[in-house]
Amino acid sequence: MEALLVGRSAPLAGTSHLSGIHKSLVATPLWLSEQGFDGDEQADRRVHGGPEKAVHHYPRDHYSAWIEQLGAQPLLLAPGAFGENLSTRGLTEESVCVGDVFELGQAVVQVSQGRQPCWKLNARLGHKGAARLMQDMGRTGWYYRVLKPGFVTGSDELVLVDRRETDWPLSRVMGLLFRRDPGLAREWAAAAELAPLAENWKRTFRRRLDTGAVEDWSKRLEG
Repeated sequence: MEALLVGRSAPLAGTSHLSGIHKSLVATPLWLSEQGFDGDEQADRRVHGGPEKAVHHYPRDHYSAWIEQLGAQPLLLAPGAFGENLSTRGLTEESVCVGDVFELGQAVVQVSQGRQPCWKLNARLGHKGAARLMQDMGRTGWYYRVLKPGFVTGSDELVLVDRRETDWPLSRVMGLLFRRDPGLAREWAAAAELAPLAENWKRTFRRRLDTGAVEDWSKRLEG
């Protein structure tokens, strides 16, 4: 692992809102529970945090693409630009599958869902289209649920110990979620049956099957 990061809620630049996107490097061991890391905080618990989004992982591998898009702004020169708790190299949405189980220090975590970026990322990066760009690129990072609590340090390695959904890399699931194509109904139905996928994602796929329509993302992406 390249970095372990946590942070408290703080004012989001240019807005009247608080956000937990501000994270700092941690050098000492941290306790990881089913709700997340000690010392970590989410400002809006309706849509952030909780057992299915206890830990956010964002690949450092993606930073070079962001620098190409936005320039080498200071935030992009070190881990933490996207509010991630874990920063690594070598793992991406193409190589990680839904339900993958990893040992992380003393803890055990499981991939639960990808990230659905929101407008606060626009403010964070000073670019009004950053959230939509993240979604369109498919470089969103992902979340873990915690199967076994324990202490974690920034030098611990993520060790894959179980993979059962070999046909379901995160890139496939996120492609289904972020494409506005009712012709994908059969794939939506298959995704809705993935046992380890977070319930809110399965519920979204089921709702699309019931309505034949894709939800409006404008409020999430633009505020």
